[in-house]
Formats: sequence, structure tokens, C-alpha cells
Amino acid sequence: MSLKPIHDMGVAELAAAIADKKTSSVEAAQHLLARARQHEHLGVYLALNEDLSLAQAKAADARVAAGERTPLLGVPLAHKDIFVTRGFPTTAGSKMLAGYQSPFDATVVSQLAAAGAVTLGKLNCDEFAMGSGNDNSAFSAAHNPWDVSRVPGGSSGGSAAAVAARLVPAATGTDTGGSIRQPAAFCGITGIKPTYGRCSRYGMVAFASSLDQAGPMARSAADCAALLTAMAGPDIDRDSTSLDHPAEDYSAALTRSREGATAAQPLKGLRIGLPAEFFGAGCAPDVLAAVRSALSEYEQLGATLVDISLPRTELSIPVYYVIAPAEASSNLSRFDGVKFGHRARQYDDLIDMYKKTRSEAFGPEVQRRIMIGTYVLSHGYYDAYYLQAQKIRRLIAQDFQQAFTQCDVIAGPVAPSVAWTIGEKSADPMANYLADIYTLSTSLAGLPGMSVPAGFGAANMPVGLQLVGNYFKEGELLHTAHAFQQATDWHLKTPQGY
Repeated sequence: MSLKPIHDMGVAELAAAIADKKTSSVEAAQHLLARARQHEHLGVYLALNEDLSLAQAKAADARVAAGERTPLLGVPLAHKDIFVTRGFPTTAGSKMLAGYQSPFDATVVSQLAAAGAVTLGKLNCDEFAMGSGNDNSAFSAAHNPWDVSRVPGGSSGGSAAAVAARLVPAATGTDTGGSIRQPAAFCGITGIKPTYGRCSRYGMVAFASSLDQAGPMARSAADCAALLTAMAGPDIDRDSTSLDHPAEDYSAALTRSREGATAAQPLKGLRIGLPAEFFGAGCAPDVLAAVRSALSEYEQLGATLVDISLPRTELSIPVYYVIAPAEASSNLSRFDGVKFGHRARQYDDLIDMYKKTRSEAFGPEVQRRIMIGTYVLSHGYYDAYYLQAQKIRRLIAQDFQQAFTQCDVIAGPVAPSVAWTIGEKSADPMANYLADIYTLSTSLAGLPGMSVPAGFGAANMPVGLQLVGNYFKEGELLHTAHAFQQATDWHLKTPQGY
């Protein structure tokens, strides 16, 4: 039997092929670097360093030759350009950081490197992770490989598009209000946002510190589990938001047997909650049809569907767009042209330098959110907006805890529509914000959530099923997704031409 082409292999397949010496890490890296150049039109890579990637691959091959065998050893990955990475520029998709070279690796990057993964390059994203379509990048829009006239989702659109186009078997992403789950849904891949604090934020360029969370994006739940096992774990010495919760083997959770389960019904006894607020008139019929079909498959696998309510779902939009900009206005104040990053060439004094530097280097969406955030934190408005938003955030989290007394996992659509055309919503920020209606509440509550390919909607574009679990239930989510992917092949579909 001939070996499958390298770009058609997922993480587990490629790791096994490298371990069995059917191919090498160097061969895999060379092949995928060539594909990156071949498909430059997708705009997914912001930086490559072929010499460094091949050096890492050569080191991985040496570990294989010494008899080492681990789930990620020698596997090429790529990182969203929000993680600082030695040897590669880190821009966060912004002119403000154009050409910036970090002297250290983000914790997520170093943990994956320690597990033997090879860094292929840095992936495109909305500027400072602010956006829902990856068309807010200062350098170029990323394109959806299912239809290059459409967005891949955001802000981790480069990561999602690269995995979907088979340019890389897996990638890192970050999720502040849905930025792993939504692009994963739009591009027909699997992505998981773990419990807030589960993965270290050290070395991750900050957008909204109480919301930002790293996570893996890959073709399958099994591949996401392998990455998350390496990425997750406490980092309390370097990240004050990191949770002191022990690392877990998420791959082992994939095949964990449920009480009463059978081969035909591996999810027997699992209660899946369906929030009424996720299945209303605001969701496109084609998306609802695909989601309901996936839920019917879950019933065949033994799960029970339970009607629940998350009554404050609609409030998650105004709450998020008060809290996130407020935190962004604080985090982005460090980019002033003094210590690092862009600096205006001509200015009269220090204040003029601040103004010109930030006006030149921040894009429209970043400026909009800084202004909103500064406003809601200002004297006279803090209590009326920011403090009220934090109170409602607590109530949103309580809604989820009430729901979890009735179910084990919550399911619904990831987004109310399939991917839209590039530029379609650029002139209407509210339309972009409303696209996050089903993902924001999960982020505000700090819960784990994931997107699983569930079929196709209008224009033959992918639809994602969202699964949400209680705190630290990533293993249960991955198990639930894996059982579905063992019974279906939506996650194996490939865009034409890739």
C-alpha cells in the first residue's frame, strides 16, 4: 500500500509515518513549505523561515533516530501571528508591530516545540485579534479555500484556512469571543477553546486579558486532543491568569467508555442541551438544517436531546463589546512608539509622537475599539457601562451553570450563517459583531467550547456544530466530538483544488 501524500495526513497519521520512518520530518516540512508557496494566493502565511523550520525538522528526525516516539514528534505546525516566536516576526496582524522579532517564545510555542513539533511559520489574523473575517489584517485579507471570494472567519482565519487547504496538519489559534470556533466552522475544520486559564497566555499579544485563550485547530477532534495535551497546563510563575490545574492526557479521553455505552451507541446516557435562544429566527435555515441533522446523528449514537434556556444570550453582545474594548484600550496603551514597534517619523513633541504613531499604525477597527474602551472606562461612564457589563457577565455564567444541571454538553450552531464574501460587512461593524451571537456567552463565562464540522449550507459552504462543556470538561467535549467523527466524514472533506 502506497503512502498517502503528506499534505493529506492529519497529525496522528503524520506522526506515525515519521516514527515508522516511512517519511521524515525534513521531508514533511519541505513538502508543506512548497505548498505554502504554491498557494500564496490564500494569504494565510505572514512569515516563513525555511532554514529555521528545516533545522527544527532535522533535530526532530535525530530524536526519532534515537528511538523517541511521541504524538507530535516531527509534525510541522504553524502559529497564529499573535504568539511571539523566536526566529519569526510577530506582528499580531498590525503595522504597529511590523518586523518585530521577539527574543523569547510564548509558552504555547515552547510547549509544542518541547513535544517535538516543528514551526513552519506565522499565520494571518485580524489586527490584534479584533475581527470576525480576517479582513482586518493590516497586511492582506486571508481567503477561504472553499470559496476564495469569502472570508475564512476571524480572527484566527489564517490558521483555519491553512488547515482546511491542507497547507499544514494543525495550527494554533486564539479565541476571545469565538475566534477559534467561528473560523473553524467557516472552513470546515475542528477547533477547541479550552477553559479560560487552561493554556498559558504568556507570550500571547493581549487583546482582552480576561477573555483571550489559546487553543488548537486541526482536522479532527483526535488531532486537537494531541495538541491540547501539549499546550495545556499551569504556568502560574509567568501568567497570573493561568489556572493551577494539572495537565491532562486528552487523547486518552477520546476512547473513554461511558457507563452503559455500547459499540453502536458510544454516547448512551449523554444529555445534550439545546438552548432555545440558539435555534430561533436569527439563524439561517441552511445552518439550522445542518445542525439538526448532526443532532439526529447524536441521537443515533445514544445521546439524549434536552431543551434548555440561556436567557441572557442576546445580552452577551453588548456586554462583550463593553468589556473587550475596555481591556483592549488598556492593553494597547503600551504601543506608543517609545520602546518598540512603529514610531512616526516626524513629530513636534512627545504627545504629537503618541498621536501620529498610533494614528498611522492602528487600523480602523482597532482605533474604534480603543475609543469605545476608553469611553466606557472614563469618569462618569465606568459605573454606567463597564461595571454593569461585569454584573451581567456574572449572570450569563450563572445561566450556564443552571443549564448544566439539566445536561452534560450544550450544542447549537457556531454562527448564524455560513461565511460571507470578503468586504461584505466591512462598512457595517454591527453586522460583524452580531455574527458572534452564539460564541460570545461561552467566552464571557470562561467555558470550554469547540466547533465540529457538521455539513454544508448555502453555496456549499461548511457549517460547524458548536459543543460547550462545563469548566475543565475539555475531555468530555473531545470525546463527544470524536464519537461523531467516527460515525461521519464531514471533517475529512477537502476543498476542491487542495
